[in-house]
Amino acid sequence: MTENDAPGWDAIDAALAPLYPEVTPRHVGYTPPPMLGGMGLQGCSAYPADGHWHYVSYGLSELYQPGPEDDPEWSGWGFELTCRVVRGAEAEAPQWPFGMLNELAKHVNTNKVLLEPGHRIDLRQPITGHPHLPDAPPSGLTVYALTLDPQLGEIDTPNGKVQFLQAVGVSEREKAAMLETSTAAVLTGLAEGNPLLVTDPARPA
Repeated sequence: MTENDAPGWDAIDAALAPLYPEVTPRHVGYTPPPMLGGMGLQGCSAYPADGHWHYVSYGLSELYQPGPEDDPEWSGWGFELTCRVVRGAEAEAPQWPFGMLNELAKHVNTNKVLLEPGHRIDLRQPITGHPHLPDAPPSGLTVYALTLDPQLGEIDTPNGKVQFLQAVGVSEREKAAMLETSTAAVLTGLAEGNPLLVTDPARPA
């Protein structure tokens, strides 16, 4: 490999290609990038899917060449974040999920938090970042629950395994139910009418 090779990035692209053939996503990069000391993501792509936007992060796994001390079994943190957000008449993917996924990545990198399916992140404020992000709608959902992305799951890359952890917006009431049962049990109930667990910020809390 050369210093410009990005086998981890290529592996993520390859996992997405069968879902979105010949689709060019909206992609954003973040500054400063991790290689220059940034604590967030390298980038994030949003794909137009059936009735929703599908956001996928780049940068919590090892995108480029791993170092000699990196775990060969898992790439970077061993996961990337995804989020599915309900799609309306807008022609372009909303900006606020790009911002919120980057904030979650900063939480991981700053606090060295290893996220796994079943974990929850209670923001104690709207999951959209409202009113701080310009296009963020208000929402009664205040918690992100994490589960394996139902379409992407886990992949093997040249740098190790990567899980795609989908951040699903839930309410404080649903978080309480998760504490009584489990995150998986509540998300299974939500998936009965919403199999891809698309987040709708306008959903009643």
